Amino acid sequence: MFPVVTLVAPILLAGCAGDASALDPAGPGARAIARLWWVMFFAAIVLFALVMGLFALVMLRPSVGARLPAGRWILWGGLVMPLPVLLALLFVSLAQGEHLLAREGDGDPLRIEAHARQWQWEFRYVDVEGGPVTTGVLHMPVDRPVDVVTVSADVIHSLWVPALGGKIDAVPGHRNHVRLLADRTGTFGGLCAEYCGTGHTTMRFEVQVHEPDAFLDLLERNFAE
Repeated sequence: MFPVVTLVAPILLAGCAGDASALDPAGPGARAIARLWWVMFFAAIVLFALVMGLFALVMLRPSVGARLPAGRWILWGGLVMPLPVLLALLFVSLAQGEHLLAREGDGDPLRIEAHARQWQWEFRYVDVEGGPVTTGVLHMPVDRPVDVVTVSADVIHSLWVPALGGKIDAVPGHRNHVRLLADRTGTFGGLCAEYCGTGHTTMRFEVQVHEPDAFLDLLERNFAE
């Protein structure tokens, strides 16, 4: 059993990396989501081990299970045993969720409008002189919060940059927003996380995070209208 796990584990862990991996975060918001995922993962392992342990006990020693009435099994196995784990998950999720909220004092957020349509993303930098627009590529400055406002021209889409933060729906007739923050430069993958038609799988975009001066120079020189 051990050699099999040793061989399979590197293959499974390789799926945790990549430019669109939520488990390879590049910002505080995505890092909070990743921490919550790992806590849930290990909590699930604990619950699974407890259930399988009880199952093995009653299978190997049926007399143990027979001595306890059914109501007690339901009470202790279905309520008392999972309750501490679920309460711990609730506490951790609330604590990590605080990292996803916009706060006063977080810095001067940059506003970017993300226009979704089948099957393309267009980004307008409303706080940059000239209101530049890029298609298929979202440019961001490092260490500066970015408020992405999503709008849709047709159906419901969902903007998600797994390495930088949570997802937000782009709903026709509504303006939703999500805050992204990158703490290192680089290129990250973005995608539509809501099935939106036959071209859904190709509705991806790229996020390029630059140093602040390079970010402004790039947009004002190459994309300003």
